[in-house]
Amino acid sequence: MLFKYESITNTGEKKSGQVEASSKDSAIATLQRRDLIISSIKEEEQKNGVLGSSFFEKKIKMKDVVIMSRQISTLFEAQVSALKAFHLLASNTENPSLVKVLSNISTNIESGMSISEALSRHPKAFSLFYINMVKAGEESGKLTQTFSYLAEYLDRQYQLTSKTKNALIYPAFVIGVFFVVMLLMLLFIVPRLATIIKDSGQVLPMSTKLVFMASDMVINYGLYLLVGFVLFVIYIYRLTQSTSGLKYLDRLKLSIPVLKNIYIKLYLSRIADNLDTLLSSGVTIIRAMELTSVIVGNRVYEDIIKDATEKIKGGNSLSIAFSGSSDIPAIMVGMIHVGEETGSLGSILKTLGRFYGREVNEAVDTMVSLIEPAMIVGLGLGVGLLLTSVLMPIYNIAGGI
Repeated sequence: MLFKYESITNTGEKKSGQVEASSKDSAIATLQRRDLIISSIKEEEQKNGVLGSSFFEKKIKMKDVVIMSRQISTLFEAQVSALKAFHLLASNTENPSLVKVLSNISTNIESGMSISEALSRHPKAFSLFYINMVKAGEESGKLTQTFSYLAEYLDRQYQLTSKTKNALIYPAFVIGVFFVVMLLMLLFIVPRLATIIKDSGQVLPMSTKLVFMASDMVINYGLYLLVGFVLFVIYIYRLTQSTSGLKYLDRLKLSIPVLKNIYIKLYLSRIADNLDTLLSSGVTIIRAMELTSVIVGNRVYEDIIKDATEKIKGGNSLSIAFSGSSDIPAIMVGMIHVGEETGSLGSILKTLGRFYGREVNEAVDTMVSLIEPAMIVGLGLGVGLLLTSVLMPIYNIAGGI
């Protein structure tokens, strides 16, 4: 709960602000530990909904969390206490949403919570993976190294994911503009030219007839096409709301000819990278597998990891647990087996994570280099076919005058 307070310091200065606590008594105790004399305190009403303040709040991006993790690691290395570290970060962060989260975390730490427990109160900012990593760092006494691992891991995942997404933004934008232009031509330009061409009485080529048919369909059945498109979007949305639908879409990602290799390598990179980061922080193999299944980002691989986890609980090694799945490459299973035999599993997982990460980067770069020329040729052919189909009959009319 959030409480708004007014107080007086030991020097007589008036001070007001907000404090988050589980109860009013807890909030008062927290403020008293700051040597504040409370004059008034009341629970703050939290606004939600479309018109509430949360709608307009700036989101906390992964990049913000990466920078925060690096700063915390640096402050801990400098022997700065956790409470002071979060206070410093809250006063030197530009994102107002993150400032609010960091302020609440420092307040919770001051009231006696552990760092992982304070982080867990903000699931929108910190994932289950992040929270459990911090908890493992607290238990093992390697909190500084844990935040350093988290910063490096999140930075790699951020770069990998953002590069994959950004590679598709430009083609999607150009193709979208192309369809809008074609739609406008079929709605407004082609019908006027069609009247002139049809009145000329000449024999029309098949391409021209197809263009006229497409124009008539858009004009006469445009509303039905729009309704069909909306229903299709609703169907896709409903698919994403069900477990079976999400699994179908995730399986579809792994079957698209060009994109499947990128997606597979992306998920393999996440699996290896997550396991390496968790095991390096002292997390047990079973807990590491459970956390990896949650954040891998694909239901197919989530099921694979869950099945492998059950096999490990039954006494099997990681390589044997993964060997039963056709979606885990044999080379990955073999390298994990070597790592288990030589006692260097962490090093092997790190190598695999970097290897598949480079593979994704190279595949994305190759895809981008091929998309642009293919897109230019495809759009050129589409526009050329439309213009030729319409203009050639007009030239014939002009030649016959």
